[in-house]
Amino acid sequence: MREQDELNRLQKAQQLFQSGEYKDALRYYGEIYSENPKLEEAKIGVFLCDMALESGEEAQALFDYYYLIKEDQDDAAKVISDIIDTLDASKNTIAELISAHAGRIEDVDGISYADFMKIVKERGDFKHTFEDIMFSTRIYLTSKEELIGFITQLHNGGFEKMALQYLDDTSEIFDYDQDVMELYSLFEEKK
Repeated sequence: MREQDELNRLQKAQQLFQSGEYKDALRYYGEIYSENPKLEEAKIGVFLCDMALESGEEAQALFDYYYLIKEDQDDAAKVISDIIDTLDASKNTIAELISAHAGRIEDVDGISYADFMKIVKERGDFKHTFEDIMFSTRIYLTSKEELIGFITQLHNGGFEKMALQYLDDTSEIFDYDQDVMELYSLFEEKK
């Protein structure tokens, strides 16, 4: 009976995860994992829910991949754990680089992307705001999300060549990250 209850709760956790209810899914996976720490599926569920609270798309992709390979591979949980560890290491490296350069950014004339976007919001127009500062002020990007937002704004604001140049210059820095590489599709639509 206990085994059936565990199976039912795992299925419920999967359903919650798939529907994007990550906090509730985490609660289910967490309870199961605390009762049975050797159950790899619960452990992976906890990791993926935690990841999903930060980046739902990445976690959903790993979740789908896990259940795809689980049927054919005995070490599916290890494969997913290794992928998660690699992603965590990459994020930590980027955070360390940003932190190491933060002091230097403050010493240089410029504006953070967040502050720039506040000005855009106040003025209500990205294109004119960017034109007003593009030759006199640098905009500092501190995350992948800011890069994606900036390139998208440049593209939509009519600065396609500049946006493509930023993308070309930074795609290698983000180790050809899938989200960054998807930005190239913006430029294919115009062709």
